Amino acid sequence: MNDTADNLVRYQRQMILPDMGLAAQRKLGSSKALIVGVGGLGSWMAELLTRAGVGALRLIDPDNVDLTNLHRQALYTEHDARLARPKVEAAAERLASINSHAAIEPIVGRLDRHNIAALAEGVDVILDGTDNFLARYIINDYAVKMQRPWVFAGAVGTEAQILAILPGQSACLRCILPDPPPPCHDPNCRQAGVLGPVVAAVAAMQAVEAIKILSGRSDAARSQLLKFDLWTNRVQQISANKSADCPCCGLREFDYLEG
Repeated sequence: MNDTADNLVRYQRQMILPDMGLAAQRKLGSSKALIVGVGGLGSWMAELLTRAGVGALRLIDPDNVDLTNLHRQALYTEHDARLARPKVEAAAERLASINSHAAIEPIVGRLDRHNIAALAEGVDVILDGTDNFLARYIINDYAVKMQRPWVFAGAVGTEAQILAILPGQSACLRCILPDPPPPCHDPNCRQAGVLGPVVAAVAAMQAVEAIKILSGRSDAARSQLLKFDLWTNRVQQISANKSADCPCCGLREFDYLEG
């Protein structure tokens, strides 16, 4: 972040927080995040992090804006849906209008084991905006192998869950779920529906975890799996302990990354 008068005013309310300050804001301004998927979770995260002053975002998503997206996804408009614009391009345009100092790199495509290294090059955190476990397990393998922090989350129906993963310090995704759930037990929003505010709520939590990591406060990152249902008001915090038998961070077997 450049200490211009405009920037000092823009981030004033954030910098007066006891855990932030000018030094933390500068770290945000010099950091870069990869957001995998800019649908429900990713679009909200991208907007929140751009507004917070994260210096650079790399966005990847293969999809175009659709009218069914608009009830739960930030950044997009009816005009974008009519034109079926690529989400990353519509998102980049909108984000540039929110914060002209942010460097936004849109990539139309889908993350896989072949391109994740190139996509994650130079980034400080990887953020999960996907809707499938295969992509998450590829991210987890790469993050553990390369010691790169990432934030897992998901939302479906009225429920959501989130966990910050700090390789070498915290449990990884496969400590909790050694194998992905069967497809019949892993409904997505198209099958089960989703309440828009649930998506926004967990995406906001992801953005906070990213801000902690990028501002140098990884010690404050969430070390437990949080699950909540905003309709029934149920909240669970589940211990997430590193497992010596974890196939990924324990045994160092990167099946999803290596194929």
